[in-house]
Amino acid sequence: MSTRLDLTQDVGALTARIVDIESVSGDEKVLADAVEEALRALPYLRVDRDGASVVARTGLGRGERVVVAGHLDTVPVADNLPSHVEDGLLYGCGTSDMKAGVAVALKLAATLAEPVRDVTYVFYDCEEIEAERNGLRRLSLDHPDWLTGDFAVLMEPTDGEIEGGCQGTLRAEITVRGRRAHSARSWLGVNAVHRALPVLGILDAYQARRPVVDGLEYHEGLNAVAIRGGVAGNVIPDECVVTVNYRFAPDLSLDAAQEHVREVFDGFEVHFTDLAPAARPGLTDPVAGAFVAAIGGTPRAKLGWTDVSLFSGLGIPAVNYGPGDPNLAHQRGEYVSLEKIADCERRMLTWLGARHK
Repeated sequence: MSTRLDLTQDVGALTARIVDIESVSGDEKVLADAVEEALRALPYLRVDRDGASVVARTGLGRGERVVVAGHLDTVPVADNLPSHVEDGLLYGCGTSDMKAGVAVALKLAATLAEPVRDVTYVFYDCEEIEAERNGLRRLSLDHPDWLTGDFAVLMEPTDGEIEGGCQGTLRAEITVRGRRAHSARSWLGVNAVHRALPVLGILDAYQARRPVVDGLEYHEGLNAVAIRGGVAGNVIPDECVVTVNYRFAPDLSLDAAQEHVREVFDGFEVHFTDLAPAARPGLTDPVAGAFVAAIGGTPRAKLGWTDVSLFSGLGIPAVNYGPGDPNLAHQRGEYVSLEKIADCERRMLTWLGARHK
């Protein structure tokens, strides 16, 4: 089967084509090859490649440069390929998160030879897995000049609404110690699994903050996401580890978020295993204001982590905006509305002031 992308297709059909090119995290090369080939056919774009990430840029000397970015990878396929359409909905792995957004960005690149703003299109790998492998992070370290801009739009699923900023996220291991013993003489030991009950009680009683940051309300969360303990079927365990995930609002720095977790679990061993900062909404920037005016609607807070955080760290205001529904992301029955994809394309064309080639 050919993997060539036809950028003259309707954006819905292009989305289906992209969805049918499997690209689970770490295995994006085939799709990245297809994206690169399609973009290199557009003579007004400079195209660069790093690993499974592709960056294409106009060079018109406009007064503003904006970045339109989307990740190529998906979570593992769950018997939900190839894609199919039912009642105006396109079903398949990655439809919502976020191949519909990728299709919109590719259509913009193919349609706009002379946008009123210079545009950098970024298609990158490994967003759905650990931060160390994130393709956008790699680009920011190895090719920071490829990502320069005055404003960025992440085509993450937002159900066609602007979502400002993003929550930070961290994972921590809360370790409870005990003492091993034979289970037939359990009184000679201290059961670490039993001693983890207070940790679970803290989590169960936890009252999450709902702070308002730059006019948008965020809803935090602190939850157990894993628990492990046990040695053998006849041994009292001497260690139990509860892994917790803290999703925190952008009024907290990484240091402040870690300190909060230490305070919540005061008296327990706390070891942090993954950290990603939050990002403030950034909607007060004039370029962001123009984007909001063109797209319409009322911006809301992004309840989740996205690479808006990375752009924020680079000093580039950024928002999330895409046709997918975030509530459907990673589900076996994931789908996207074909009408939402077309509407997203129209609104982005309006913002970029289309003078079609």
